[in-house]
Amino acid sequence: MFKGAADNKAEAVMSELVPETRPKPAVPMKPVGMNPNLLGYIGIDTIIEQMRKKTMKTGFDFNIMVVGQSGLGKSTLVNTLFKSQVSRKSAGWSRDDKIPKTVEIKSISHVIEEGGVKMKLTVVDTPGFGDQINNENCWEPIEKFINEQYEKFLKEEVNIARKKRIPDTRVHCCLYFISPTGHSLRPLDLEFMKHLSKVVNIIPVIAKADTMTLEEKTEFKQRVRKELEVNGIEFYPQKEFDDDLEDKTENDKIRQESMPFAVVGSDKEYQVNGKRVLGRKTPWGIVEVENLAHCEFSLLRDFVIRTHLQDLKEVTHNIHYETYRAKRLNENGGLPPVSAENEESHDSNI
Repeated sequence: MFKGAADNKAEAVMSELVPETRPKPAVPMKPVGMNPNLLGYIGIDTIIEQMRKKTMKTGFDFNIMVVGQSGLGKSTLVNTLFKSQVSRKSAGWSRDDKIPKTVEIKSISHVIEEGGVKMKLTVVDTPGFGDQINNENCWEPIEKFINEQYEKFLKEEVNIARKKRIPDTRVHCCLYFISPTGHSLRPLDLEFMKHLSKVVNIIPVIAKADTMTLEEKTEFKQRVRKELEVNGIEFYPQKEFDDDLEDKTENDKIRQESMPFAVVGSDKEYQVNGKRVLGRKTPWGIVEVENLAHCEFSLLRDFVIRTHLQDLKEVTHNIHYETYRAKRLNENGGLPPVSAENEESHDSNI
């Protein structure tokens, strides 16, 4: 009896000494992986989801320009890139057609949607480029067009009552098509890229790469890279715009191995090993567009759309447009350019 009472007393003392185990709080004071200065979960990480929802509502713009001689498959490649008829095909020059005396600029816009995300895609074509006997300064209309889009954006930006969302017609990317000669770049290629690389993101591509053997393709790519380096031509992604070591490592691999992309475009499907694939039919078999063993189209698509599309837009806005904007403001004595419409509204207010 006395022994039982003593045991109960001892147990009571022990329970006072050893605190009762309690469940852990739902939000720990200093969670693993969180800033030690934070006392709990705030929700900063939801900003990504907020941005995603807003982008899905408003959509976004992407403007791509294609430049190169007729017959290099520019329209076909763009249609293959976006898997839709976004660029009109040129049937080439017939006997009744006259080759334009100057370079023409033609823009076609489409809204394409995938997974609930809308994109207004504008394809800018340049028929007539490099098709004349005398191609001197034939890049000037293209450079003028690109600068006109910057000017249009700048005038909208400096308006007192500007639009909530300024229409963006600036060229974010220029695919420059190189003829698959296997020898070297033409003087016209070098002059164009030398002038235009200062105002737009240029991505050089070797067109109709299936006309070369694998050895010829490798040698030609190396020769093109060397010529661009010797002539001081910067193509996208530019070395000085790499943000960090990770970007530099990724972009160095693209610059040193992938550029220029040797591509084949086709919007026709063929049956290969029980699968429907995009390809070009030859007497020797089917050249599969999305097969890396056949061409580098899938590398170009991933680069332009899946990994660098947003960066192309940011470099256009933060580098090329800002350079143009600073130049125009300096020319105007630090004042924004005044359009005829602004002058009229200013006069009416007076």
